[in-house]
Amino acid sequence: MFKNKIYQFMRFSLVIVAMLLVACKKGKGIADDPYAGGKVSLDVSILSKNTDPDIVAAGTSLTVKVRGLTTDKYKDTDFKIFVNEIEAALTSRTDSTISFNVPLEASTGSMYITLNGEIFFGPIVKVGGKVSVDNTFKIVNGAGTVTGNGNSDVYAIQALTNGNIWLGGAFNSFEQKGTAVLPNGGIVQTDADGAYLTSGINFGKGVVGNNQTIYSINTINTGSNTGKMIVAGSFNAYNSTRVNRQTLNNITRLNANGSLDSMVVDVVNPKPAETYKNKDTIASFNGGVDGSIRKTFVFGEQVYIVGNFQNYKTIYIPNSSYDAKVYDVTKMRQLVRVNSDGSLDQTFHYNSVTRQSEAGANGGITDAMMQADGKLILVGNFTTFNRTAANHIVRLNLDGSVDNTFNVGAGADGDINSIRYNATTNKIVIAGLFTTFNGKTVGGINLLNADGSNVNTFSSLGYSGGVATFAGQLSNGKIIVAGSFNKYGTYLRQGFSILEANGTLAVGYNNTGGFQGRIYDLMESPVAKGTRVTLVGNIVRFNSMFPHNVLRLIIAN
Repeated sequence: MFKNKIYQFMRFSLVIVAMLLVACKKGKGIADDPYAGGKVSLDVSILSKNTDPDIVAAGTSLTVKVRGLTTDKYKDTDFKIFVNEIEAALTSRTDSTISFNVPLEASTGSMYITLNGEIFFGPIVKVGGKVSVDNTFKIVNGAGTVTGNGNSDVYAIQALTNGNIWLGGAFNSFEQKGTAVLPNGGIVQTDADGAYLTSGINFGKGVVGNNQTIYSINTINTGSNTGKMIVAGSFNAYNSTRVNRQTLNNITRLNANGSLDSMVVDVVNPKPAETYKNKDTIASFNGGVDGSIRKTFVFGEQVYIVGNFQNYKTIYIPNSSYDAKVYDVTKMRQLVRVNSDGSLDQTFHYNSVTRQSEAGANGGITDAMMQADGKLILVGNFTTFNRTAANHIVRLNLDGSVDNTFNVGAGADGDINSIRYNATTNKIVIAGLFTTFNGKTVGGINLLNADGSNVNTFSSLGYSGGVATFAGQLSNGKIIVAGSFNKYGTYLRQGFSILEANGTLAVGYNNTGGFQGRIYDLMESPVAKGTRVTLVGNIVRFNSMFPHNVLRLIIAN
């Protein structure tokens, strides 16, 4: 019995030894190089970490130091040179250097070489040109929030007659001046160079309630309210957090010093003993709407209101008290015109039979503009207006009816995100998701005559890799386009480009690097030998800097 157990043990031991020998042989195979027989990495590198000079002009020659790219080993045709993904022409080389011309279409970005399917990265090439960030602009920390979280976009910029500037948006701190007790509630004033101003201005807490946002600012230039300002957006109070002061409906009028334009009225007082409640102070501009306002326009002494709303509202003073307001409500979809006191103008976009507005757009209105004669042009994701075909764009007569003389034909085949008019060129520029406009292939950007017809001399190369969300034409004819795209035609343009009036990429004006964010508005002012352009929006990054939603550029002639 005992011998039998020994025998079994010996057999078991022999099996284990055999298994270990097999495992050892297999282990030898595992130790082999799994990449044996693969392509050997090239012993090539770019030694230069910076360029000399630091900033180079497009079209000029640049030299960088290299290793391993010897003339006896590689021909000139074996490798290619790129600056920010645009191929550069080799001009000369030695065993330790290569020289090349910076492409005319190149913008700031990495320089690299491709050789035998491999990429070798070199320094950042800072391309100088006719567009530069204005270093004299005094805004440093820009728009933000008291907590550091939430929306801080800047939506509106308005120049005043004295040269100062009002900015409107969703921020509650600007240049880190806002506090929890006294926030910059969506509105600030700067001087012409961006310096934060408080002297002579009294915004207080700014707008309060709803989204606490100003989307639109307009100056009143005629009539008894000349010099006062219309501000509109998403809010229900101004410079007050008291519940019984939340009586505004997303629009109001401010005095030139930023205070609320108000009036004292007699109201119902259910508690006669509290005599101070016999009267109340309310906004002099007694009118508003029940949803957010995207755009306002002042025409004479009247105000156009455009946005995402269903009803017009006004305080019915005879039935209102100090603590509770009664509102007179009229159904007015998306569009309304009011008189200087805020009362409803029933001669515009209003059906006297049904006592409400006409149908309006069957989709959202994303942007709008007003022509000199008071006619509005609306754009968005709609295909009809007042039940009349209107493919993403429509012009309205002064009574709010569709203007059939607007020569847009079939319109756009996709959403239009922005529309801007330049009075100097008398042209309209639109940007968006569309690929054709009135039968013309345009690829997200198009230039129109004032009558809505296509500008025949403008030819778009088309944006790809994203969407053009904003476009504005400057008085010199050049067009600024921004969005989420990465190419214009075959040219690499990371979210920002400047075009000629004929649609070609403007040579020397596309030297800046990547853009990240969204532009909502621009303001242009002439300077010696060029123009100064202030951009506002959700501007996260521009050419490796962080503008905090307000950016000023110098664009040379």
